[in-house]
Amino acid sequence: MLSTLDISIVVAYALGLFVLAQWVSREEAGHHKDAKDYFLAGKSLPWWAIGASLIAANISAEQIIGMSGSGYAMGLAIASYEWMAAITLILVGKFLLPIFLKHGIYTMPQFLEQRYDHRVRIVLAIFWLAVYVFVNLTAVLWLGSLALNTVAGVPVQTALIVLGVFALAYSLYGGLKAVAFTDIIQVVLLVLGGLIIVALMLDKVSGGEGVVAGFVELTRVAPEKFDMIFTPDNEHYMALPGLSVLVGGMWIMNISYWGFNQYIIQRALAAKSVQEAQKGIAFAAFLKLLMPVIVVLPGIALFALDSNLSSPDQAYPQAMTLLPSGLKGLVFAALLAAIVSSLASMTNSISTLFTMDLMPSIRPADKQGDPVFVGRTVAVIAMILAMIAAEPLLGKFDQAFQYIQEFTGFFTPGIVVIFLLGMFWKKTTAAGALAAAIGSVVLSFAFKMLWPELPFIDRVGLVFLIATGLAVVVSMLQNREQEGAIHLDEIQFATTTGFNISALAVTLILAALYATWW
Repeated sequence: MLSTLDISIVVAYALGLFVLAQWVSREEAGHHKDAKDYFLAGKSLPWWAIGASLIAANISAEQIIGMSGSGYAMGLAIASYEWMAAITLILVGKFLLPIFLKHGIYTMPQFLEQRYDHRVRIVLAIFWLAVYVFVNLTAVLWLGSLALNTVAGVPVQTALIVLGVFALAYSLYGGLKAVAFTDIIQVVLLVLGGLIIVALMLDKVSGGEGVVAGFVELTRVAPEKFDMIFTPDNEHYMALPGLSVLVGGMWIMNISYWGFNQYIIQRALAAKSVQEAQKGIAFAAFLKLLMPVIVVLPGIALFALDSNLSSPDQAYPQAMTLLPSGLKGLVFAALLAAIVSSLASMTNSISTLFTMDLMPSIRPADKQGDPVFVGRTVAVIAMILAMIAAEPLLGKFDQAFQYIQEFTGFFTPGIVVIFLLGMFWKKTTAAGALAAAIGSVVLSFAFKMLWPELPFIDRVGLVFLIATGLAVVVSMLQNREQEGAIHLDEIQFATTTGFNISALAVTLILAALYATWW
């Protein structure tokens, strides 16, 4: 349970965050916020805000709690999601982001209409809205409420309401700008709190001999938890199937998440310039290399301490209960920072997708009303739906992170096909894109039912290849260059020396990590 000191720290954090968000938002006083202000922060975000906001939006309850749970169950191998994301970010910054910014888009479905047609835009907008509300938003709310219940004794249903209301309270007025600039505080607190809990856990593992001794002891007593590449005889092979993590479906999952996911890429779309966005992405890539220390090691440490948990997802909340008063409040505030930041980011993106992509199809332009008001209303409705759906959808899962990955894996291959072919092959047609989208869902469910022993990451890779073939065949049958085709010779792909050095550094660090823990 939280002491009076812990509660005081958490309350101070919450009040400070709320005040900062309102101050950032009031900087816009003097004119009414338009859609560009609210959904893209007036395209004014600097690189450090972009990088911090990318990580704050990404690292939430499903990472901190879910990946710590997976660390407890399967070990360091789950860090592949974080480390492979670092190199994926570099590729997104180099090859994908310049195309998006060149077209001046607000949303991913908007880009798809420019490239294909209105049908593709609507289909993908509806899909993303459903996933954000009933998978991502519900997962963050549910895992966050479990943490509040374990550490502070708050009833789960009460915790759901508190988290949702607080996230809306600080983000609803200011939009993306309020979210992005407060994310700087969130990330500092997240990293600081995470490093503190890791240091204390490792010291406990070593019996008070220090952090380094604790890590050495951890590798000695639980060497199996430091295998990065699983062999087929490993019980967790189905979740992380060997080399497929490095050369297979993991790439598809990461490219979809970091390159084409609205609530992630929206930060980069709000950059002052391509160069500023790329600097922010490079900053985020370095932070991703650090994340497994914060989100995976606590789970492994708890396993080494012979903790008997009712489920793996109890690992991080249980680790927090071992902290002394004061530090527990700081780490708890860091966890709240991660949760509410992701909730705010998701609701902002949900409102953006609905207002910019679906509203024009529902009502004529002269009857749509103020887009900012519509966006705020949609955000509130989405949060209420997620609160209602959280427990029925996720209450029965032990490792929520793996559930989220497997569910989104049904749709991810088709999404990646649609975007990559649309960006880099001029003859890809709208019919080809829809064939890939529908084929991805049908094939994924078919393989899941008929070939259950196929690991889901391998399934993602296989479905991606087949969906690509479908899109190519359908497009070739129509055999014509599309009016909205991307002309790559008009895109500036050259990057600055600083970005190139960062890309090299990230690649070398990643290679060293895998060489060490192979």
